[in-house]
Amino acid sequence: MNEPIDLPAHIVKEPDDKNTRRAFLVAAGAAGLAYTALMAYPVYRYLASPAEMEMEATAVTEVTLKDAQKLAPGTKLLFKFGSAPGLLIHHEKGEWIAMSAVCTHLGCTVDYEPQLDRIHCACHGGVYNAYTGANVSGPPPHPLKLFKVTVNDTAVVVSRA
Repeated sequence: MNEPIDLPAHIVKEPDDKNTRRAFLVAAGAAGLAYTALMAYPVYRYLASPAEMEMEATAVTEVTLKDAQKLAPGTKLLFKFGSAPGLLIHHEKGEWIAMSAVCTHLGCTVDYEPQLDRIHCACHGGVYNAYTGANVSGPPPHPLKLFKVTVNDTAVVVSRA
């Protein structure tokens, strides 16, 4: 009664375990590679900070800021150093400091807060020392790049140190 029926080979197809496993492994490998790339990119952006990339890309070595020598003590001046913003600070005690105004965390522009005597990045709360550019707190991984300042009777000259 239950005799096997012989069907032509093109109708009966046995599942091919090797192809099924291989397809799964290829798909899992591709997904793993995509996941690794998605995780590695933010790490790369963190380590290769925008401030460093911007400073390397620009060829400007000196900027003359006319009439900046008249800047009152305890105030600051934002200026362009090539294509990147720079920050010139005339401290209360008469000291002049210039540095990059690009946060080393994600490239936001930082600002000097004279009432707290600090440099602050409003994007993620990063804080830098207003005299050395050192990263004090928050997410910035590196200090701000310092520039050399020369004050004369007609201008302030800011150059790469």
